[in-house]
Amino acid sequence: MPQIVDPNIERYAAEHTTAEPPELRSVADETRQKFESRAGMLTGKLEGAFLRTLVAITGARRVVEIGTFTGYSAMAMASALPPDGTLVTLEVSAEHAEVARRHIEASPWSNRIEIRMGPALDSLATLDGPFDLVFIDADKTNYRNYYEACLPKLAERGVIAIDNVLWGGAVLDPSDTSADTRAIAELNDALAVDERVECVMLTIRDGVSLIRRR
Repeated sequence: MPQIVDPNIERYAAEHTTAEPPELRSVADETRQKFESRAGMLTGKLEGAFLRTLVAITGARRVVEIGTFTGYSAMAMASALPPDGTLVTLEVSAEHAEVARRHIEASPWSNRIEIRMGPALDSLATLDGPFDLVFIDADKTNYRNYYEACLPKLAERGVIAIDNVLWGGAVLDPSDTSADTRAIAELNDALAVDERVECVMLTIRDGVSLIRRR
């Protein structure tokens, strides 16, 4: 993944962020070893800490994550949930879910996390709101569909967080006509003028947009 933030600044920020729990270091280490070419999909320490803090400061009790990968972000968010809080994470890849499931089951937060397999839009249709926090980090061409599926089920003070909204800077290149880039760029444009919500785009890692109802 191309670096949006200067690598030295990124490293400095990570070094001055509270250390991640050993359970998260473990899943990060295995992800980098097992999925070398896909390791850029890992949420990582800095963004994981951001998501954990977002759960804590919003008082979220019901979280939905679209795109589990190897479980890092789900575990990071679940670690800040109250004991009776729940996080449902949606995944389509059995290979990714196998790694996530092992690490989740070995963690102190296993009773708060449920992995649901299958196409995320199908799974979302079976979930009742309200959701306090939604984290979207899956196939980019469906980002707009995920957003529209979740917004009606968002709690009054709920937040949707969408990852990779800067897409390595490709959203700035009008000549990039790839499906993923265009999907993200078009969603970003739509969110900026969506009168139903307020949106702020943050330059954390590969870009994270936070959306709340007006």
